Amino acid sequence: MASLAFVFYTSSLKNSFWSKFYKIFPALLMCYLIPSILSTLNIISPAHSNLYTMAKNYLLPASLVLMTISVDLKGIMNLGSKSIIMFLSGTIGIIIGGPLAILIVSYFSPETFNGVGFQEVWRGLATLAGSWIGGGANQAAMLEIYKYDQSLYSGIVAVDIIVANIWMAILLLGIGKTEKIDKWLKADVTAIEDLKAKVAAYQNSITKNPSLTDLMIVLGVAFGIVGLSHFLADNLSSYITSVVADPSTSVLSSRFFWLVLLATSIGVILSFTKARKLEGYGASKFGSVCIYILVATIGMKMDVTKTLENPGLLAVGGVWMLIHVIIMVITAKIIRAPFFFLAVGSKANVGGAASAPVIASAFHPSLAPVGVLLAVLGYALGTYGAMFCAYLMQIASQ
Repeated sequence: MASLAFVFYTSSLKNSFWSKFYKIFPALLMCYLIPSILSTLNIISPAHSNLYTMAKNYLLPASLVLMTISVDLKGIMNLGSKSIIMFLSGTIGIIIGGPLAILIVSYFSPETFNGVGFQEVWRGLATLAGSWIGGGANQAAMLEIYKYDQSLYSGIVAVDIIVANIWMAILLLGIGKTEKIDKWLKADVTAIEDLKAKVAAYQNSITKNPSLTDLMIVLGVAFGIVGLSHFLADNLSSYITSVVADPSTSVLSSRFFWLVLLATSIGVILSFTKARKLEGYGASKFGSVCIYILVATIGMKMDVTKTLENPGLLAVGGVWMLIHVIIMVITAKIIRAPFFFLAVGSKANVGGAASAPVIASAFHPSLAPVGVLLAVLGYALGTYGAMFCAYLMQIASQ
């Protein structure tokens, strides 16, 4: 919180040093990098504090409730099909990127793929495909299906965290230059700007100076729904685990999947009731606070010194991500999609529900639900897409 307060305070200053600094390094990127640097220097520890788990399981669903409670569903529908096209192009980029990365890296470093049996590298990379198309639940399913040697699994997890976090840092850097990127893409941003303007107008029409009672009600509604979502998610995932033949392969047995889906769904339902007026007391601002804390805790997981521990696997991850990005940029250029759709479509694949709303709300808090909806789609496609990718990687490894 001290790191976030420092960034927000200095980015609001008008003196020449800070204004120049934040033109180069956007405030959101610094919210992510400062905890990363503190973690690398062993000043703070994600393992001892367990803050990421807390933020992911409690603050993320709370932010989804607070940001969807005043959602303009009609406005989101008016954003059109470009968001889906960009999301699917990202999925295709991951599916074909894996086998291509193996072919490219094996040409320069064949020893990277020396494993045999359950130590074959493609089996480990299949879990990475699950993570990068869907999320943690899909990754766990791939580990169960392909039985990758768990003593080597930490190397794959390190590649996942390092490459995905580097890409997230690049996206956060890009958000500060959205207008220039949209101009280069020749994108039509009318629908996005209309939605932002409409939400801003609605906020202004209902905004009031909240009393302590108002603030308690906002937080009570948010965390009451988080508690209810946890209760329902526990029961639903337990029930599905008991009736599905192999629950480890089904994303529907994941608590986190149901937690995100339920919190978002209840928030959307409340947007059709009087609860929508909670936006006047600053509901989406509280949601943004939760999101920024999540950004900082994601940054805590990034240890800069570990980037060179396994150069071969890291090269596979880097080439793979590069192919994903190239395909997304080409698609965005062809259909003239705004940078917003590129960034959110990518993170709905690579980061899932823990990252897509973060990126979407960085453009504007009203756009967070777009990230959630695409991330849920990623969960649905994750297992199937990863299995197809694993099949292609097995062929590429032979």
